[in-house]
Amino acid sequence: MRTYELMFVVDPRVSDEDVVTMIQDYRNMLTTGGGVEITGEENWGRRKLAYPIDKLTEGKYVLFFISSQNGKTALPEVEHRMRQNDKILRYLTVRTDEAIKRASRRQPAGGAAPRPQADVDREADIESEDEEV
Repeated sequence: MRTYELMFVVDPRVSDEDVVTMIQDYRNMLTTGGGVEITGEENWGRRKLAYPIDKLTEGKYVLFFISSQNGKTALPEVEHRMRQNDKILRYLTVRTDEAIKRASRRQPAGGAAPRPQADVDREADIESEDEEV
């Protein structure tokens, strides 16, 4: 199963009703292909942008959590529509299942984070100095 997060920023001058309609359209585009499920949706509302975009300092943030059984999605089509839509300031799609796999491989079986070798060496030096005194 593949999981994705799709976040987009809408122009703050767009009315809330239009944003809801836009969200509904993108949700329909994603789910009509089959095999794709929107597991979560967060509407963050109006927030300050990290940097100005087209002389705007705020935007309306929307986040979709998407899962796909067979890996086939309508994400390229949705991204193409977002690129053409002047009301969308920015969008980003991230495949999250690979990051989760990568993070689980880094942790040892015990669940504790591995200690850097430099810390272990430094503690051994401190203990040997204590014994000499």
